[in-house]
Amino acid sequence: MADTIDHAPQAWNAAQLREAIKDLPDDAPIRIGVADDPGNFDCYATYVLVDAEHVENWWPATSNTPERTETEKALTLFADWTADRYELLD
Repeated sequence: MADTIDHAPQAWNAAQLREAIKDLPDDAPIRIGVADDPGNFDCYATYVLVDAEHVENWWPATSNTPERTETEKALTLFADWTADRYELLD
């Protein structure tokens, strides 16, 4: 069996994010560094924030529950690759 670690990062809330960006000018780009391994930011991939929305989850009907949707209370931030020239994938 492979070695495992328990990883429980604390997700920021809206107040923490507001505090972190309070002094940024309105036109400052937001970059997101994604850890290569859980909790490891020594090497990370950099993406740019491109959208934010409340995501809607959908569950199909089952024999004992009807189809339902639910909008998440949290905001989901969407990141994309940084501006550059990339090879097209098939």
